[in-house]
Amino acid sequence: MGDLKTLDLLLGTYGRTYAEEAGIRLRDTPQPLYQLLVLSLLLSARIRASVAVAAAKALFADGMRTPRRMADATWQQRVDALGEGGYRRYDERTATQLGDGALVLLDEWAGDLRRLRREADGDTDALRAGLRRLPGLGPAGADIFVREVQAVWPETGPFVDAKALQGAERLGLPVSAGSLLRLAHAGSRDTGPEVLAAALVRAALDKHAAESIGLSAGT
Repeated sequence: MGDLKTLDLLLGTYGRTYAEEAGIRLRDTPQPLYQLLVLSLLLSARIRASVAVAAAKALFADGMRTPRRMADATWQQRVDALGEGGYRRYDERTATQLGDGALVLLDEWAGDLRRLRREADGDTDALRAGLRRLPGLGPAGADIFVREVQAVWPETGPFVDAKALQGAERLGLPVSAGSLLRLAHAGSRDTGPEVLAAALVRAALDKHAAESIGLSAGT
């Protein structure tokens, strides 16, 4: 029962995806998929997740919601939007990566990540490899994208990445994806793997939050 209570508290407190936090209404259509890609790149840097989310919101608010709009924006416009979100440590390099990545996406997949999905044909490793062809999107960024996109691309899941498993370990929960998913299904907040994984990532990134949940659960 201890594990169930811990997971229930975790999901009750942190049970939403990073896409939701960034205001992305994720669907299997080009624009929200691209917005998730941008968010994944920003989250993959060594910077607070809240800053990455704020920077994504600023980019989207300034109209950079599609690869074409991102590519057409000037480098300075991208830098300024990132700065508005507090993403200052990596703003110049990231502004270049976002512009270059938008051009690659337009050239390779006509700006539509569903074409990459079709190329991968259900192979998550192939999908991650395709994502890593985009400037600035390394293994961590590709994993973030896959972790969140499983909400609308079910063939990529269930996917619980290494960072989420770190959160599970910090909370004293099972550290295998299968065990965590079974536990989630047994609890009062039966939820999708993308929500479970995002909540666990938050526990991995916030030591004090994890400790608070553990104390509340009596673990």
